[in-house]
Amino acid sequence: MRKNILLIALLLMAVAAHAQLRPNMAYQTYINQYKDLAIEQMKRYHIPASITMAQGLLESRAGLSDLARRSNNHFGIKCHGWTGATAYADDDATQECFRAYSTVFDSYEDHSRFLSQQPRYRSLFNLSITDYKGWARGLKACGYATSPHYADNLIIIIELYDLSRLDRAKDFNRFIVDHSSKVKTQEGVLHPITIYNKNYYIIAREGDTWKSIGQEIGISWRKIAKYNERDKKDKIFPGERIYLKKKRSKAEKRFKKYYHTVKPGESMYSIAQLYGIKLKNLYSINSLSPDYQIYVGARLKVY
Repeated sequence: MRKNILLIALLLMAVAAHAQLRPNMAYQTYINQYKDLAIEQMKRYHIPASITMAQGLLESRAGLSDLARRSNNHFGIKCHGWTGATAYADDDATQECFRAYSTVFDSYEDHSRFLSQQPRYRSLFNLSITDYKGWARGLKACGYATSPHYADNLIIIIELYDLSRLDRAKDFNRFIVDHSSKVKTQEGVLHPITIYNKNYYIIAREGDTWKSIGQEIGISWRKIAKYNERDKKDKIFPGERIYLKKKRSKAEKRFKKYYHTVKPGESMYSIAQLYGIKLKNLYSINSLSPDYQIYVGARLKVY
């Protein structure tokens, strides 16, 4: 009993140590951003998506480590046998050589190849795709990491964020995967992409421009401005929803019998953005002319 209590205490200390590195919201943001990439890799390489995601979270500190931000290395893979770009960082020793990648997709792809092509990991592929505990312990036993708590940390992350559900996924979002394959190395944290009304949007931050968003996403910045019914010279304000594809003609079906009540500060355009619909369609749905003067308390149909 005392042994069990001691083990639990050690595990909780290990989790607390990682939790102090970044808040839980950073972990959830990372999961939302890259879960489809982990599933896509699982479909091709038969590595549990939960394991890939947990390793990415742990090794990159949810994408916020210096190595991840500078070099897109999300799995802490070192240079052994590597002929590509490199980066240096302190790990078991000072200024060790790590692999550097052009995109996050390249990091995930190399991680999958690293595991699937290295003879020492071969036994892991005899395990079930849903046996995340076996994979976590196997990775540690095969020497993936030096930390004695590595397997336990992976398991705790998987169970805390219910990542095992990814191992049962039937499909993945191809837009997100394609986006991850285009975004080049850059300082700073990528905008999380949200799926909404059969579209995708990001929330603008201070300093964002159409060009900077276009460069990050890998889509023409002029097209992004057009998708959002804006002039390419318009300023973008923090907190705005910026859609990455053409907006739809009406809101999601759940709003079929719903009326939006106009709040202070809202405009017809901001309401159209809120529901992911074209401005002209918002006027049309409500049989309003373009010179309509919106007012607080007005009720508008969005479907």
